[in-house]
Amino acid sequence: MKTIRLITVVLSILFGMGNLAAQTYSSSEYSPIIYLMSVEDFDIDSNAADNTSEDFAQTMRTGFQQVQNPQFIFATRNNRFALGIGGYVNLRTSYDFKGAVDNIDFVPYSIPMSATYANRQRIMMDATTSRLFTKAVVNSRQLGRIVAFVDMDFRGGAEFSYTPRLRSAYVSMLGFTAGRDVSTFCDLDAAPITVDFQGPNAYNFNFATLLRYEIEFLDRHLKAGLAAEMPVVSGTYDEAFAPISQRIPDVPIYFQYAWGENRQSHFRASAILRNMYLHNNLTDDNTSLFGWGLQASGRIEPCDYFVLYFNGVYGKGITPYIQDLTGSGLDFTPNPANAEQIQTMPMWSWQVAGQVNIIPSTLFASGGYSTVRVNHHNGYYAETQYKRGTYIFGNVFYQVNPNLRLALEYLHGSRSNMNDTKGEANRLSVMVQYNF
Repeated sequence: MKTIRLITVVLSILFGMGNLAAQTYSSSEYSPIIYLMSVEDFDIDSNAADNTSEDFAQTMRTGFQQVQNPQFIFATRNNRFALGIGGYVNLRTSYDFKGAVDNIDFVPYSIPMSATYANRQRIMMDATTSRLFTKAVVNSRQLGRIVAFVDMDFRGGAEFSYTPRLRSAYVSMLGFTAGRDVSTFCDLDAAPITVDFQGPNAYNFNFATLLRYEIEFLDRHLKAGLAAEMPVVSGTYDEAFAPISQRIPDVPIYFQYAWGENRQSHFRASAILRNMYLHNNLTDDNTSLFGWGLQASGRIEPCDYFVLYFNGVYGKGITPYIQDLTGSGLDFTPNPANAEQIQTMPMWSWQVAGQVNIIPSTLFASGGYSTVRVNHHNGYYAETQYKRGTYIFGNVFYQVNPNLRLALEYLHGSRSNMNDTKGEANRLSVMVQYNF
């Protein structure tokens, strides 16, 4: 009976059956239009709209590349079920000069190491980061509040192909999250907003298929999380070794302490444990390498006019958790001192940025520095192997109204290899984004 009733409500939304009432709710964060649905006659209940807005506000995630709550929400009058639909159109126009990055994003790893007539300058216009998302909130008597979220952009194919790409698809309840989401090792609030889609090269914003549990203590000042995530291994095998299917999930864990009137500041300590499997062609046996990483990260807001962001990572064999090294083949390489052995690569990264709120919620400027380094271990595998990348940025964002945002940004980056060759690039970008 409940299933038939829910289907009837959905049909009412799609085809205008039943009764439809709308009420507008306003706040400093967003102004959704709440459509209260029922298959029976009823009077508009203002509390139902307020409760729906509160559900969406309390479950909204903040931080790097996170979306605002949708502006259109369809809800049942008893506040048991609500579905929001939203997104934004984003256009980035950029010009590379004195070195062009061979990537749609400003990735220091992709900076050419030799200057040619083809990589001196480059102009790009990109709308692939435009987003569509849906969010459902269910208030269950047995399970409490349940959140289901699905979003997509258009980065799924070749560069500028505009192929839809699934970003997140997860359900959360009772502290558990299951599905595809940003890795638990990533501190979403520890990185600044940038026009560049990927952001600082030392950050670790990557998606994973996962099962995660999080819990809060001490009036939400203390938080902890533990997850099992689908591993992604990127190593250099050579002839002595070969890739095989992985057998153990990556295990990230974190502890966080937040403070401030609205818990707007926090410090987080994180760790990641990995066991990477590969095949030894010389012995015809399978073997594994242990990877690990430690991270300190946070966001500190001492006043309304300034915010400090930071994170630092050190570990071995953790390229999926440092943005500049994702897919680089540097989780492990053959041992330069013995080609019959293989070894994990030590690596570290850190970034720090500051944001000045010139006119809070309307106009702000930010800037920062980020660097990534792969260390020697028994020498290095190849002279052209990545050694270090740097990422320097400065930008200005202007919130014209709750829906329209404009931005201007300058980026400078460099890459150096093990043989100390170096390449540099610069990028000037403008952005127009409209939320709906």
